[in-house]
Amino acid sequence: MRHKTLPDWLAWQETLHPDRIDLRLERVGQVWSRLGPARFPCPVITVGGTNGKGSCVAYLDAIYRAAGYRCGCYTSPHLLRYNERIRIDGAEVSDEAICEAFARIDAARGDSLLTYFEFGTLAALDLFVRAELDVVVLEVGLGGRLDAVNIIDADVAVVTSIGSDHLEWLGTRPEQIAFEKAGIFRDGRPAVIGQRDAPSRLRTRALEIGARPLQLGREYDYRLGAGQAVGDWDWQGPAGAARGALPAPALRGRFQYDNAAAALCAIDCLQAQRPVPNAAVRQGLLRVQLRGRFTVLPGPVTWILDVAHNAEAAQALAANLAAYPRSGKLMAVFSLLADKDAAAVVQALADQVAHWHLTLAPNIRAMSLEQLQGAADARAPGARSVCHADVERALAAAAAAAEPGDCVLVFGSFTMVEAALRSPWIAPV
Repeated sequence: MRHKTLPDWLAWQETLHPDRIDLRLERVGQVWSRLGPARFPCPVITVGGTNGKGSCVAYLDAIYRAAGYRCGCYTSPHLLRYNERIRIDGAEVSDEAICEAFARIDAARGDSLLTYFEFGTLAALDLFVRAELDVVVLEVGLGGRLDAVNIIDADVAVVTSIGSDHLEWLGTRPEQIAFEKAGIFRDGRPAVIGQRDAPSRLRTRALEIGARPLQLGREYDYRLGAGQAVGDWDWQGPAGAARGALPAPALRGRFQYDNAAAALCAIDCLQAQRPVPNAAVRQGLLRVQLRGRFTVLPGPVTWILDVAHNAEAAQALAANLAAYPRSGKLMAVFSLLADKDAAAVVQALADQVAHWHLTLAPNIRAMSLEQLQGAADARAPGARSVCHADVERALAAAAAAAEPGDCVLVFGSFTMVEAALRSPWIAPV
């Protein structure tokens, strides 16, 4: 084995990165052909989308496990530990298991150069095959068509939404982005579209390749206020399928109904192979957890952590904040990566945030303080803003300024939420 510890393996993989990302799948596909079976031994659901894909994966995992199935989930990025990316039956895979998978991949790759993400994807697939699971859920890392998870032909593919992110790789127009996301669709298989107003290119591309599009508001839908409790809802699917009197999803936000409904559509597509009773759906909706998606840490001062990092996610975050009861002011500890639209993100929250603590995200691609300050000055001129050299100082300043009843929002990236979770100013969740 080349390395004995997971940190050593990951550090080595980071040195293998080419100067430019080679987005073609031939290399990673060839390595998998030497490592794994030609056909995956259990049903696979692949989930892509600009926003909402992590939530959709969480719903699928929670519901299938509530139904008694052994489920494997591959997601990215992680918050605190690399192991979060690969979970079996809800538990993170051990360092030892991941190291053994990396060693098998290293032996199988020959002279092929693999990226950090490709090593992780192959490790997840290898471990899932060996675990003899009932169902596997794969989250797309970037785009879809040329993402490493797309070496597997999904039995059901889900695209939760189309928005503006990773424009340097996926294109600047919604139609271009939709084409890339639609790359996970397959001929003759269901293509779930979890957005009512998705770009038409997403649906037409599904039809062009012979996939069966199932779109929110067309082939499936849901209705709120269907039960006795606040937030109850009904789901209606194709061919008369239905789930009634469902509880509100445990993940907060009106948009979470869209994500949960897309997950239920995917489950319905596999109902003949992996039957899921209504009781398991209800249990999964109530038990689902996902850190960093409007995670609320209550106390005299409430801390709210969210990975929102583009305009659409910021708008959803703003809606959640508007619905969340608070007696004091809202402060934000905020940073973005350099390729994001800071002005659009600030604009979405400008009428709620009274004080912006701007800082550098703990990432080499962090946006400069000058750019962040410019966005705050232009889009939130009525709010106070101050710059801090690092996240820890920004968190400390926000904690010192907050009074009982105030809320402190930490958002802008996964690395911002990670820093908050590691901070002594915030109790871990």
